[in-house]
Order: sequence, then structure tokens, then C-alpha cells
Amino acid sequence: MPTPHHQPADVLVLQHLSDDGPGYLGQWLEDKGVSWHVFCADAGEAYPASLGAYKAMAVLGGEWSANDERPSLRHTEMLMREADALGVPIIGHCLGGQLMARAFGGNVERAAQPEIGWMALQTTGSTAARYWFGVNDSLNGSGEAQSSGTKPGQSNAHTLYQWHRDSFVKLPPGAQLIASSQACAHQAFALGPHLGMQFHVEINAEKIALWMAEPGASFPRLVERWPASVQSLAAMAAASERYLAASHALANQIYGAWRGRWRA
Repeated sequence: MPTPHHQPADVLVLQHLSDDGPGYLGQWLEDKGVSWHVFCADAGEAYPASLGAYKAMAVLGGEWSANDERPSLRHTEMLMREADALGVPIIGHCLGGQLMARAFGGNVERAAQPEIGWMALQTTGSTAARYWFGVNDSLNGSGEAQSSGTKPGQSNAHTLYQWHRDSFVKLPPGAQLIASSQACAHQAFALGPHLGMQFHVEINAEKIALWMAEPGASFPRLVERWPASVQSLAAMAAASERYLAASHALANQIYGAWRGRWRA
């Protein structure tokens, strides 16, 4: 469970919407014995005025646009800039990654087509990609380790969960693109000690079930118009059975790399 707000904690987690919670990130923090706070704007919880003594920061997703004029979104960007000045590593999930792009000088716009469901992406094989994704230790669809034979400079594939209409279309100055997909050229970027992701590496079975139960009135039209990048509910459920374990294994790698950069 998250640490009560009146007690100190090592990690700050910012949650925008009630149905987009920490998911597997929360489980990972619990498994590692890490103290953490979560503040949910949708629940009326004000985000901290300052980063204070937190060692790391994570920002979750949500159906809002990063460009919406909501005070909590601009407050998130302010905390991100403070974290950067203090050397506190940030990890951004979907909307969190988009806000990171905006906070440091990038742009977020409506993508040419949505991505919903389990989609393949390629990492660049760069040093930064290998640090975050561990691309020399590929995972098959069942989550079992297998030798990829990937060499520095080569790309590696992962199938990860997506649910977004917007994307960071221009990266911040100094950011390095480390992953792309067929429908979304910018899937992840590294910027100093920070990682911005378009995909949902924090996904777990509970979040998938929650989102599939209420996919939105426009969802059937999205499936019909963009069948290559929007999965039907049946296809999504079948793919979850195949890819969720590998997603959790990659989350362990990514969150472990993030923890390696927490300030003392």
C-alpha cells in the first residue's frame, strides 16, 4: 500500500485519473520495500508544492490531453523541471511521458492514428536503449528469456500495451529517441536521467479489465477505421494472455534501471 501522506516516502507518484492508477508500478514498489506516495488529481488531492526529499518521481497516464489547460498538468510540469534541477529521475507513462516532453521543450499533438491494444515496437539498440530496455536480453511472448543476438546499434522488438490518441511529436532538446512503432514514431525517449514512454509498461490485468469494461462510445468506430492499430476487445483479451508476463518482465528491467538513478 502507498505510504500515508503525513509520513515521509522515497518516491512520488502523480496520478491524474482514478481509473489510471499505479498498476504494476505499485506492485513493483511494494515488492522492493520502497516507501511511496501517490496523489490523484481526479480524487481532489493537491499535488505537493515542491519535490522536497523525494528520491524519484513517476507520472502516470490518463485520457486528458497534455495540452489541456488543467492546473494539475501545469503543476506536474513544474515539478518535473524541479526534479531535473535536483537530479531526481523521472519516469513518465503515456500522458506522463507527454508532459515530460512538454516540460522540457518538446511538443505534443494528436497522432495520425490511435494506438489501442498490444502493439509491437522497436528499440534503437543505442546505449540509452540498452540501459532502459535491456535489449540484449530479449523476451518472447510468454515472458521467458531468450537470446536475441542483438548487438550494439541494432534494434530489438517488444510487444507492449498502448492506449493513446496523442503523442510527443517533437522531442525536447537533448532528448534521445530510443523506441518507435509503426503507428507512432516516438514511443520512448531518454533525457538525462529521465525516461518518457508512450506505452503503458505499468499495465496489469486489473487495469486492462477496467479499461476494456468501459472503452468509450467511440471505440467501435476506432476499431473499424484503424484495424491495424486498434485491437478489438476480443483480440486485446487474447493478446493480454500472451504478452502480459513479458510486459511485467520488461517493467522490472525499466523500473530497476530507474531505481539505479535515484538520488541518495
